[in-house]
Order: sequence, then structure tokens, then C-alpha cells
Amino acid sequence: MPKTKSKKTRILGICSDVFITSAVLLEDGKVIAGAPEERFNRQKLYRGFPMQAVKYCLKEARCSLEDIDIVALGWNPGLHIKPSSMRFGQVLRWRGEHFHTVPHALLSLAKTTKVDYVEQSLKQLKNDIKIVYVTHHNSHAANAFFLSPFKESAILTIDGRGEEDTAGFFVGKGNKIEELKLVKLPHSLGLFYGAFTDFLGFAPHSDEWKVMALAARDFPQNKYYEKMKNLVSLNRDGTFELDLSYFHYYLNDRQALYAPKMVKLFGPPRIADSAITERHYEIANALQRVSEETVIHMLNWLHKKTSMENLVVNGGFFMNSVFNGKIANVTKFKNVFVSSCPDDSGTSLGAALYAYHHIGGQKKREEQAHNYYGPQFSNGEIKEALDKYKVNYKYIGDIEKYTARLIAAGKIVGWFQGRMEFGQRALGNRSILADPRDPLMKDKVNKAVKYRETFRPFAPSILEERVAEYFECDKSARVPFMEKVFLIRSQKRQIIPAVTHIDGSGRLQTVSKQTNSRFYKLISEFEQIAKVPIVLNTSFNLKGEAIVCSPTDAIRTFYSCGLDALVLSNYLVAK
Repeated sequence: MPKTKSKKTRILGICSDVFITSAVLLEDGKVIAGAPEERFNRQKLYRGFPMQAVKYCLKEARCSLEDIDIVALGWNPGLHIKPSSMRFGQVLRWRGEHFHTVPHALLSLAKTTKVDYVEQSLKQLKNDIKIVYVTHHNSHAANAFFLSPFKESAILTIDGRGEEDTAGFFVGKGNKIEELKLVKLPHSLGLFYGAFTDFLGFAPHSDEWKVMALAARDFPQNKYYEKMKNLVSLNRDGTFELDLSYFHYYLNDRQALYAPKMVKLFGPPRIADSAITERHYEIANALQRVSEETVIHMLNWLHKKTSMENLVVNGGFFMNSVFNGKIANVTKFKNVFVSSCPDDSGTSLGAALYAYHHIGGQKKREEQAHNYYGPQFSNGEIKEALDKYKVNYKYIGDIEKYTARLIAAGKIVGWFQGRMEFGQRALGNRSILADPRDPLMKDKVNKAVKYRETFRPFAPSILEERVAEYFECDKSARVPFMEKVFLIRSQKRQIIPAVTHIDGSGRLQTVSKQTNSRFYKLISEFEQIAKVPIVLNTSFNLKGEAIVCSPTDAIRTFYSCGLDALVLSNYLVAK
């Protein structure tokens, strides 16, 4: 693998033209910087090229594009090479068709048409940059495996689609990932879930977790369950097939992801922003149950095939933290790892890791202990922003203790600290915090700050050594990325009602002193006052907006909603 003058291998991972584009920079396999583009341009779910994220990564690494050895992308256009209707010898106006026709002609001479990855070379004045296009599900698999603590594990990836694939079965060993089997379009569990997200009046590819929250209400005699189950056929080889007559997601000329037959089977679709009825809750519950049963079927086959104890999962489907928390109990896998970014934004990181380890042969790996890869701001930079906007503020030395008192007094606090998180969940650096003991706090935060649906829960952030006291899990359980949901112990639910979902569960975050000492201290100080080692934590953003990135973003958001206080590093702003 080529080396730069500094003798470091630098790989720039890019996720572009998918939902939540992003960039990540690795130096010798270690993440130096990473962020989604939406945080910089403030366009939620931005799909364009992550130009500002790339610039941030280069700045953080103190290098230029000419210092980069490899640019890795999490999508492989080589898999889209199809036979051309144009004869190769025909005159071509711009010759751009050579990118298609030459590879196709060469592949026709080969014994296989499978393209694992594609490489290009970008000629620079000082350095040649190799561009590697990594297959999408290989990028997901690499994100899952190379960030995990496992030397070897089974791997399952599921999303809407990546090139022509919708799910992948893999095995990871050392620095290699072996493909076992793929599920192809048009059969997609991710788009199955997305079609019902659309049917229930929410935005597909964005609001699936709203449906997951909607599904929590229990229906022992769910009248839609059998109807939902009949839409999915489970194959003996661990794969599945959908009854495609109920779906339109694979037809590009249709607006809705579902077909008229679905309306006949489940009734009229919900209109966006209209009232949510018992029927909608029941359909969501049936959807979640059938989706879980399908993935359990896939995991059972994978375990039988590999006989491994370790499992890593990735892809947009595994933003489904409700199911993630069940995997170890409903399958034979004993150890389960989910990274902070299983969605498409994480393919920038996955592609870079795939290029470094699988292609480059590098063996030394960095387990993901945290995801604080984004921009950070000094006290001087924060003060400069506060002065610029003529904001009244004061400097607090022991800001953790002061903030804990505010939270215990019922205040809703914007908490802005250190490096921004890489992932769709705020983990104590770009968070809104509140008291979990107040039974009215969930509605207060929803009404005054988040402006979102009342049925959606908020997360409990808990000191990691106290997790088994409050949650039905092993005392050694670590959930650093809010990636799993566990039941809250029945005797604790009345103590922390603001973070207890309708089914008695919580999408927790275990907070480590080693990875986030300031957030850990705040929760510890809150426990001294409230006798509860937990705070309510939700992302620092308004509905429809990206999580805040800069002090300016935080100040604007603070004055646009009902937050009581804003804490930027050691600076306090109050209303």
C-alpha cells in the first residue's frame, strides 16, 4: 500500500449520493476525523457530495488532498455495468461511454462478471491518488466487523438497497471479509419496512424509527399480523421473498412505495400529519413483528452456517434498536456488536476500513470505543461566537455540577461539548438533557423543544457500571451508541417515567468515564442530587433539522425553541 511523505497511510472515506452523505479520514487505520455533510450545510438527510465534510477531515488531519493515498467510496458502479445497445465501434459524441463499454467488453472476455471493487487513479502534480469503489454491502460489512472487538464473527447486513443487493451474509476473520450469500432486488426487507412507513403517513428512508416507536404498543390478538406475515416467504437457505404485487418501490415511475393491493388488504393509508388511530398502531406492531421474525430466520441460517458465537450487524435496518436488543436472546449468537453508524452515513467509514484491511492487508485494528470524530470548538471560539451575537453569558468553573442542579430543578438544557458525534444519535456532546424523574418531562420536551410526535420516546443515558440496576441485562452490558433497547426493570419504571416507553423499555446509552469524562461527571453530579444515575438525553436539534455542529448552530437553535439553558463548554446562557 502506498505511503505518504509522513509515512502514514491516509485513506479518505466518502459516502455520496445516498441518504446522509459523509466523509471520514483514517491514518494508519485510526479515525482522525469524520462527519456527515448535513451538519455543515444544515440540510437534513443531504444526499450530495460531502464537500464541507471532506474539507473538515483534511483540516483536522492537517493535510491536503495531495497527502491522501486512497479515496474509498461505499458504492461500486462496476456492479451496474450492463450490456450496451450501442455497438462499440460506433462513433461516440463525447466518448464518455468508454467508462461503460470498455469494462463491459473486457468482462465479456473474463470467466466471471463479478466485480468486487473498482479502482481509478487520480493524477495529481505531487501524488497519484487511488480511488476505490467498494461494494455497498461490503462497506456495511466492514463498518460492522472492523470496528468490532471480535477477531472473527458472522456478519449480516440489511438495508433498502446497495447497487443490486438488499442484504448480505458474510464472515469476518482477521483482516478479511468473506461473502457467503446476497439477497437481490426486488426483494428488500428495508424497503418492505419503508413501504409501510410510507403507508403510515411518514417519510420513507427517514422516519422508519417513528414506525418502530409506534410499534411498541402490544396487540396479543393483532388482526393484521397474519396479513403482514403472508407478504413474506421464508426460504430454506436463509433468504426471503416478498409478494411483490403489494409493492411499487422497485418501479421508478410510481410515487407511492406500495401498490393498490396493500390498500385493499390494510385499509386506507394514513395522510401525513393526520391523527394516528389504533389501526395505525396495530399495523406498525404487525410490521415490526414480521420484520423481526424474518431477520431471526436469516440469523438462524447464518449461525447454522458459521457456528460462530460472535455477530456483527449493519445497514439501515439495524437502526432498529428494538430488535438489536433482542438478538442475543432470540438467536444462538452470544455476543452482538452494532457500530454507532450502521446506516448509509457509515459506509464512508466502512469503505475506508475495507480498503485499509481487506484490500490493503493491514492487520492492526482499532475497536470503536466512541464516535466523537466531529468538529470541536475551544472556549475562545465559543466566547467569540457569543460576543458576536451579543448574547449574555457567564463562565462557570464546575459546569457539570451547575448543570446537574439545573436539570434537577426541572430545566431543559442544551449541552454542547467537545467533538461532535458521528452517527444519528447524540451521545452527550450535542445533546438536550432533562430530568428523567418528571412524568411530564417527555411532553414538555416534545412540546417546547423537539416539536415531534408524542408517542416517540427519549433515551436514558446511564453510568455504565449501574446499568444492570435499572435495565434487564447483564451487569457487563455496554451500549455506548444507543444501539439497543432493553426493558427497564419493573420496580424502576416509576422512578424514571420520562425515559420509559409505553412497553416499559428504554433505548439506553451507557456512559463511560474513559470515553466521555465530562458527561459522566454531569450524570454523577445529578445522581448526588436526584439519587438516580440517569439523565434524559435527546439530540440537540429541532424537528426537521440536523443536529447542531457549531456554537452558532447551538445559539440559533436555543433561541428558536423552549430550552431553558444553553451550556457551551464552560459558558452558560440562560433565558
